[in-house]
Amino acid sequence: MRTPLLALTLALTGSTVAASIPTTLSVGPLTLRGTLETPDAPAPWPTVLIVAGSGPTDRDGNSAGLPGANDSLKQLAQGLAQQGIASVRYDKRGIGQSVPTSGPALREEDVVFGDFVNDAAAWVRQMKVDPRFAGVGLIGHSEGALIALAVANSTPVGAVVTLAGPGENFADVIARQVRANTANPPALVVEVDRILAELRAGRRVTSVPPVLAALFRPSVQPFLISAIKYDPAQFIRTVKAPVLIVQGESDLQVTPDDARRLAAADPRAKLLLIPGMNHLLKQVGGDLTLNQRSYGDPTVPLSPTLLPTVVPFLKTSLGKPSTP
Repeated sequence: MRTPLLALTLALTGSTVAASIPTTLSVGPLTLRGTLETPDAPAPWPTVLIVAGSGPTDRDGNSAGLPGANDSLKQLAQGLAQQGIASVRYDKRGIGQSVPTSGPALREEDVVFGDFVNDAAAWVRQMKVDPRFAGVGLIGHSEGALIALAVANSTPVGAVVTLAGPGENFADVIARQVRANTANPPALVVEVDRILAELRAGRRVTSVPPVLAALFRPSVQPFLISAIKYDPAQFIRTVKAPVLIVQGESDLQVTPDDARRLAAADPRAKLLLIPGMNHLLKQVGGDLTLNQRSYGDPTVPLSPTLLPTVVPFLKTSLGKPSTP
């Protein structure tokens, strides 16, 4: 993958007061914007980069495609800070505040999956030379879990946590989700299979039915073609850092089977299935209405099991040197 010219700016502070500090990363002409969440304790801190999920999902876990906010990743970062772990979370390129403020706009068709991997790797490299950080790890949510695994294969880190990460490549995930929706007519399933076969072969599809335009519009096809080549099971198999796989059993998008696939690919990894936790890391139990409401309601709490499991893993793993 190409490595862009980079410069990272992290606001410096000598304070031991917990704080949310704006932070930026310059990637060529583009500035990625994020937030450094610091604990109420003297530095250096164990620190993680939090990588958000797919679509227009921002650093806080909120999607422009959904009404309301859920603040899942913001709440995760704040919870980690309360337990002594700092974090950087950011808007991926083209999302939230990480858009060009001058010059030509960032076109969707110009973004490929490798750009997200390169950007996350750049954050990690620069975080590792910051004297305030005592060990740097990765937390990836959903699509971000795949990005985190890819980064950990090229950039040494102290730990990786996958949250609701897929166990298959993008094409297999899409095909499975389409089939799982029993409301989809057989003809639609056949059409999805046809389009995915072309994308797997690296070919763009010019004829896309209107009902599938949101998923396979021409401008997003370069991204999909590139993303299909990333296999999470293969990446987790070759990660040298300790890995924790976390999956909610009330997740409507990613299943416990995905987590089991990842665990089977890397027997060294720790696997945690959390009853009642959904895709947004919120505790919803078996209440489908609450599950759906949580996507736009920040008052729905995170799973009470999440932080008590993730925090000890990170503190133990980040206290050790990264494997070169």
